[in-house]
Parts: sequence; structure tokens; C-alpha cells
Amino acid sequence: MPRLISTEIAGRIEDLYGAPLAVLEAHAQGQPPGMLAALLAGHHDLAFAEQSITFHRERLAQLVHPERQIGVHEVSHVLECARRLAEAVAIRDVQAKTVSAVLRSLGRVEGPEPSPAPAPAAAAAVPTPPVRATSAAPTR
Repeated sequence: MPRLISTEIAGRIEDLYGAPLAVLEAHAQGQPPGMLAALLAGHHDLAFAEQSITFHRERLAQLVHPERQIGVHEVSHVLECARRLAEAVAIRDVQAKTVSAVLRSLGRVEGPEPSPAPAPAAAAAVPTPPVRATSAAPTR
């Protein structure tokens, strides 16, 4: 059985949010759309594409079984099934790439290395002398 990318993605979502997928899905139901909702939708689409791949692969294997005769009518079914299989694989690959990229961008990041202590000021600023107010009366 081929490995399911959706299972790996589900595990990464659970690790990121610290809860099982079922709990996260229930929590996201009453919330406004956000990153969690987007990740769950991407996971759902990915899982659906994988189910479609399995279905069309099995159907194609039935259609081209060695004991089965392939006539003009069956050829169109074989071609259509192969087209749908290729489409499901393309969708799965795009969804996996997109959701994985988003998950990588949300991963925990190590804090920046502490910067060295600032060097002491070379010279203290010289205070500016106060400005004297003049009380001279205006001349005409």
C-alpha cells in the first residue's frame, strides 16, 4: 500500500496545534476562517485526491485485466480512467506541496542569537548652553 501524504500532513498539523485532527476540526467549525481552517481544508482536499487515486488505480487495473477483452467500447473507458487518475495525482501533488510549504512556514523558529552588549559611548554629549532671552524693547 502506498504511503499516504495526507496522514503525514495530519500528523504535522496535530504537532503544530497540539491536538488531534478531530478536535481541531470541531474547534474550527465555530471560528472565523483562519490559518487552521485553511490547513484543514487543504488536508481534506489532499485526502480526497488520495482516495480518488486509489479508486481510479483499482478501476484501471480491472479494465486492463489480462483475462478481459478490450474492444472499441472499453478503450474509451480505459482512456477516461487513466485521465482521471492522472488528474487526481496532479491534484494530490499540488495540494501536498502547498500544505507542506504552509506548514514549514508556521514551524517553530529558534529565537535570534543574543547580540553582544553595546559598547560604551565614546564621549558624553556636551551640553548646550542655555539661550538667553533678550528684553530689549523694539526700536522704531
